[in-house]
Amino acid sequence: MSDAMGDKGRPGPAIVSSAHLATGTLPALSEFEFGLNMLTHAYGRWMVRCMAAAGVPDLSPLDVQVLHHVVHRDRPKTIADLCLVLDVEDTHLVTYAAKKLQALGLVTSGRRGKEKTLIASQQGRATCERYREVREALLTGAVAATGIAPDKLSEIAALMRTLSGHYDQAARAAASL
Repeated sequence: MSDAMGDKGRPGPAIVSSAHLATGTLPALSEFEFGLNMLTHAYGRWMVRCMAAAGVPDLSPLDVQVLHHVVHRDRPKTIADLCLVLDVEDTHLVTYAAKKLQALGLVTSGRRGKEKTLIASQQGRATCERYREVREALLTGAVAATGIAPDKLSEIAALMRTLSGHYDQAARAAASL
């Protein structure tokens, strides 16, 4: 059937990432994965375009995330700090983003012992403030208009963090097969 009915007329997931993955124990997981894939790509496009509207074009989604985290709490961050909080395994990706942001004058470097640190420049903080203003003007009102309560968004975020742990554990197990 082409509607939300599964095999034998029973309700099933409406939109799945792959029908062959929706035939196992938890078909709704495939539906979640499809939604997550759409959200991931949409969020990446949003970050890039919002940052361009804030005056800094040509950044990748990871570049934008690194800048926001360096600005967060206005404390120096190491590459290791950034990799940990952003859940990035490949240190060179964050290192490249940091070099790009530094070349644009959005962050500056320092030292904490032997480790290189990054701190937001005034230009970097101002850019993130413009990003926040664009976000408020274009996104937050639209999300609020959906009627999803803020505590429900927090609940969804907590669930997503929990599921990320399950995916990480499964990835470790798959790497040992």
